[in-house]
Amino acid sequence: MSKYSPKQVKPSQGRMFEIIRNPIITEKATNQANDNQVSFYVPLDSNKFEIRKAVETVYSTKVTAVNTILVKGKTKMFRGKPGKRNDFKKAIVTLADGETIDVMTGA
Repeated sequence: MSKYSPKQVKPSQGRMFEIIRNPIITEKATNQANDNQVSFYVPLDSNKFEIRKAVETVYSTKVTAVNTILVKGKTKMFRGKPGKRNDFKKAIVTLADGETIDVMTGA
């Protein structure tokens, strides 16, 4: 069994709330709701198994798939000097049929 086996992943209650930082509320993310998908910002060091367990526990739903995207920060000019935006990670969680998460109200 690999170290990232889903059976071995048991994040603590505090870690679960750290993993789900906040939902992504954009036009594209709201259109994904039609396909039973919800997007969240997650920590850079989290993996798919932790994200799945956290969403299933916190929101009491069944997750069928988790896709992650690591977005590298852009280099931009800041007060005439080059600066870099922070890297961030997004998770697109696909829920089972009939399951929903209302990210606007948090219920």
